[in-house]
Amino acid sequence: MFTFVQLTHFVAVAEELHFGRAAERLRMTQPPLSRQIQLLEKEVGAELFDRSNRTVRLTRAGRAFLVDARRLLQQAERAALAVRRVSDGTGGVLRVGFTGASVHSGLPPVLDTARERLPDVDVELRELVTMDQVEALSEGSLDLGLVRPPIARPDLATRAFVREGLVLALPAGHPLAESGEPVPVAALHGVEMVMHAPVEARYFHQLVTSVLHDAAVIPLVTQYMTQVHSLLALVNLGWGVALVPESATGMRFDNVVYRELPGVAARVELDLVWRQGSENPALARLLAELRHDTFTGSIHT
Repeated sequence: MFTFVQLTHFVAVAEELHFGRAAERLRMTQPPLSRQIQLLEKEVGAELFDRSNRTVRLTRAGRAFLVDARRLLQQAERAALAVRRVSDGTGGVLRVGFTGASVHSGLPPVLDTARERLPDVDVELRELVTMDQVEALSEGSLDLGLVRPPIARPDLATRAFVREGLVLALPAGHPLAESGEPVPVAALHGVEMVMHAPVEARYFHQLVTSVLHDAAVIPLVTQYMTQVHSLLALVNLGWGVALVPESATGMRFDNVVYRELPGVAARVELDLVWRQGSENPALARLLAELRHDTFTGSIHT
């Protein structure tokens, strides 16, 4: 089988159509170059050059082989470049998990950073709840997760990433929405509310429950839902109000309006999490790029 060195020598002679100039280009003497071309011709079973009358011309076989030789050398260069990029973290694959609600908060800056600063890294996305992300990270099938805290696993490292407030989502015709003013939590006592599920959405359930408890508020829960967009879909249908992350205001529903909750200090948190000792250089590069970034939501009425 011919070698890439022989292909490089062949392409040089084919482009120069002169063994002496090709040898100078390759920084070698002419006899070993001629010997390499002869070995290549023997390997492929055809004469690649017509050397008659002190001229060098490509034969028909040589012209056909030149196309493939250039293609193979280009592919080899691309392969070498890809390996170098994987090694230094500017290439390769990064598998990122995210929760449904993080589509409007933590995920956009992660994707924007990867696209702008690591354009040769292929990002593979998986939508998973926090518990499933934790398991996937431990198993090595994810490189980075966007999860709700706390994560108490010795094999995983975490970093605070997004901090945002809670807002109140209401049907557009709801009495509490008419004034357009912020709505105190105390006004939600006895009000129909769509609530986060206590098990599947434990983080949000505990957070919202604590806010209501601190204000001595007992709402009338109409449904329990797992995902924020599902809560908002029911609010849109008039099934009640809901407390949601501020970034959820980016989910536009025709019949949903958002109001601030004055005096509520609770913050919705989203963390970056990854496996300790990960050997993916692209992960290290992305984490370094995100090191000083902090993100918050913004309310739209």
